[in-house]
Amino acid sequence: MSVKGFMIDVQGTLIDDIEKKPIEGSIEALSHLNRIGMPFVLVTNNTKRESSDFKAYLRGLGFEFSETQYLDPLMVLDSSLAPCKVAAYGTSTFLKTLENRGYTLEYEVPEAVLVSIKEDFTNLEFSEMIEALLAGAKLVGMHETSLYAKSGRRYPGVGAILKMLSFATGRDYFVVGKPSVRFYEEALKKLQMQNGSITFEDIVMISDDLAGDLRGAHELQMRTVLVLSGKISSLKEGGDLGGWKPDWVSKRVGEWFKSYEKGAA
Repeated sequence: MSVKGFMIDVQGTLIDDIEKKPIEGSIEALSHLNRIGMPFVLVTNNTKRESSDFKAYLRGLGFEFSETQYLDPLMVLDSSLAPCKVAAYGTSTFLKTLENRGYTLEYEVPEAVLVSIKEDFTNLEFSEMIEALLAGAKLVGMHETSLYAKSGRRYPGVGAILKMLSFATGRDYFVVGKPSVRFYEEALKKLQMQNGSITFEDIVMISDDLAGDLRGAHELQMRTVLVLSGKISSLKEGGDLGGWKPDWVSKRVGEWFKSYEKGAA
C-alpha cells in the first residue's frame, strides 16, 4: 500500500469521548509519524474551544504536531460564512468565540442559522431555527457528524439535526467542517505544505465517524480506517451505507498503525 499522508480525527480517535484523555497508543502513533517524516494533519470538528486553546490542550496531553498539522472548522469559518447576523446554537464558549470573530448573535431576523453541537437542544430552539429558515435564513452546520458521544451516551450529531431541519423546511444547507469538500480541501493544502505531490488518492483517513467523516473521505477517493474507540463499537452499528464499508476496521488507532508498519494493514 502506497501512502503519502494521513488525515486523523481527534475526538474518539486520539482522545476518548468521556475523559478527553489520550486513547492507548495514540500519542505513540503521532510521534512515530513525526519521526519518519510522514505527513499528517489532525482534522477535528472541535468548535467547543477556540482553535488555539484546543491545540494547546492537545499538546498538553503529549501530542506533537505543528501548525501545518492541524485544522478545525473555526479556522475555515470566515471563508465559508463571512461575519454576519447569526442565530447560533452550541456551547456558550462557541457563542462567545463567534462574537469575538465579528459575528452578531441575532435570533429575531438572522441571516443564517448556524448549528454546532451541545447536549441540551430543546424543541423551542428547533422551533426558532425552523421559523428563521422559513423566513429566508441560510442553514449552516459547523460540521456534519452522525452521532455525538458524551459521558457514555450517544445523541444525534449536527449532521442528523441539519437533515431534520432541512426535511422540515425544504431548505438546503452547507457544512463548514468535516465531511465537507471545502474542509477536506483545506486539509489537503496542509498536507501539500509537507509534501507538495500529495493528492486525495494518496491519503488514508482515520476516524471513529463512519457515516460522516469516512464516507465523505471515501467519496474523495481517500482510503479509510474506522476505529471502534469512539462513536460505535462495531461495523454493524454504522447502519446501512449502501454496500460501502471502510478499507480497514481496528479497535484503536495505535493498533492499526502497528499493523500498517508490519505490512498487515
